Amino acid sequence: MKSLIAALALSTALITPGLAMARPVTLTVNMADYGGRPAYLAIYVTDSSGAYAGSLWMAGGKTRYYRHLSDWSQLSGGDVAQVDGITGASVGSGRTMEMSVDLTDALFDAGYTLHIDAAAEDMRDSPNEIAVPLTAAGGGQAVSGRRYIADFTYRL
Repeated sequence: MKSLIAALALSTALITPGLAMARPVTLTVNMADYGGRPAYLAIYVTDSSGAYAGSLWMAGGKTRYYRHLSDWSQLSGGDVAQVDGITGASVGSGRTMEMSVDLTDALFDAGYTLHIDAAAEDMRDSPNEIAVPLTAAGGGQAVSGRRYIADFTYRL
């Protein structure tokens, strides 16, 4: 159900109805063994100019901690209404989070970038932990994170 809500939220924010086809995309985040409390993650998209285009998923349910996802917070204005219904539990050290979302074909090979911000309690925040261009050719290729994420993959 949550992936359906995420798909609706993003497709509403990013496309004009009826103009583009959507495809299921599987997002996989493998967390590093960083040894701390579970991390909060914000997964969001920016356009070719770096402007915020929409949120895909928020891992971690306590909104008071979202400010630590600083790039997402700054770009989105910290608007928690944008992630209402597309949230899940925070992700522990060494764990894997996988979700499926429907993304419009118009996002691929058009200059859009998928970003993941990460933060863990009592540890340093990691804005822009992952930044990967959304391309058809990039599907299935693992991208290494900087601090909390071992690697991230999206599959078309």
